[in-house]
Amino acid sequence: MGRNVLYGLLLTLALVLTWLLLSGYWQKPLLLGFGAFAVIAALGLTIRLGLLSRDSVPFMHPVRFVRYWAWLGGEIVKANVYVVKQSMKPDLDIQPTMTRVRVTSPNDLARATFANSITLTPGTVTVEVEETGFLVHALTGELADPEAFRDMERHVLKAAIGGRAA
Repeated sequence: MGRNVLYGLLLTLALVLTWLLLSGYWQKPLLLGFGAFAVIAALGLTIRLGLLSRDSVPFMHPVRFVRYWAWLGGEIVKANVYVVKQSMKPDLDIQPTMTRVRVTSPNDLARATFANSITLTPGTVTVEVEETGFLVHALTGELADPEAFRDMERHVLKAAIGGRAA
């Protein structure tokens, strides 16, 4: 029970900070009230559905997530540059590819983070999520490189669960 209280407090803190940062409303009492209601409702539903656990609070090690988001930001910039270069070529050398990406992530947080990270990276979209992997659409064969996906999953695992791969 003590751990769940800690997870609940951390989840509340994360939700409040996220709402404040994304809304930008710091001085309007009515909107702050709505924000507080949204946080309480989300926390209440999380508790009621029995979802309050270590997996629902990925902020136990925020430094890992900050490092991951910094790394992912760099990957997004590199992929943006690549996609712009490909689309600006006179011969438009784009060859859409569908590829299966094997996933070894042992928990839902890591799997969801991995799938979303693929989609956030320009030129790739996670089309389907299956038990053993993802179906990914890529603009070119180079963006569908299995080694790049393995590297991304290693970074996700390091951030989400401390690098313990299955």
